[in-house]
Amino acid sequence: MATLTVPPVPPSPRDDAVQLYRAFKGFGCDTSAVINILAHRDATQRAYIQQEYRTMYSEELSKRLASELSGKLETAVLLWLHDPAGRDATIIRKSITAEVRSLQGATEVICSRTPSQLQYLKQIYHSMFGVYLEHDIQRNTSPGDLQKLLLAYISTPRHEGPEVNREIAQKDAKVLYKAGEKKLGTDEKAFIHIFSERSAAHLAAVSSYYHEMYGHSLKKAVKNETSGSFEHALLTIVQCAVDPGKYFAKVLRKAMKGMGTDDNTLIRVIVTRTEIDMQYIKAAYIKKHKKTLNDEVHSETSGHYRAFLLALLGPNH
Repeated sequence: MATLTVPPVPPSPRDDAVQLYRAFKGFGCDTSAVINILAHRDATQRAYIQQEYRTMYSEELSKRLASELSGKLETAVLLWLHDPAGRDATIIRKSITAEVRSLQGATEVICSRTPSQLQYLKQIYHSMFGVYLEHDIQRNTSPGDLQKLLLAYISTPRHEGPEVNREIAQKDAKVLYKAGEKKLGTDEKAFIHIFSERSAAHLAAVSSYYHEMYGHSLKKAVKNETSGSFEHALLTIVQCAVDPGKYFAKVLRKAMKGMGTDDNTLIRVIVTRTEIDMQYIKAAYIKKHKKTLNDEVHSETSGHYRAFLLALLGPNH
């Protein structure tokens, strides 16, 4: 369930393009006008607006926005302009090729997407950057368990339906127990194989059987048996299989608690989930923390940046 609110009868893309152009004219940018338009248009509408703007003013809207906005607001708005696959491609590319490399963003995006989303993402990635996603991952990550898992996860066709073979799910739970908690050391290959080849519904069942059979969660087993980026990737896969809303609520909470706010994570999650399942994330957030996500974002951000994120989050409940 998305939180994006679009006018019942939105203006034409041409009208929006004209209004945006006017917002850039004069002394300084009318940032409120920019937010009021872009934060209330869906992916298709945003694509049409960009097309109209290019046709009418012979420049890219994204370039104009980059010169008119700055800081965190600029980052959030430019990411929002893309359609979901283009956005995912941009996040991954930035994450794995940055000077100070942080694979958190790339790992989160890859490990929380469905097989069909990943198929489309790979096509878009190649058309945007002229390189195959697999090659970029190989070139920009260290050889090891994380690299093996990411490559397996983006290239293995997985079932997307709700059907689960209970016998295989129980067997997988036993295999994971033997590969991890039962032995000295961990058989990472077994974890990579099951986590990259099974459907989300199947993994949710494995997690449930694991708890039934061994008295604690598969999530806890992963934490006990693995570490670092590989642990983060496995946890993302299993938690998104069981309850993505709860998982992203936790990611957002972590980004906002403690000293300072992790704005990269805040922007990434809000911008990428607004058109998908932000209602569920907000519900999970208030259930766990007894505060609304809107209130938390309001207290951790300011100015136009705050206004933009809150517009994407929709009404405060």
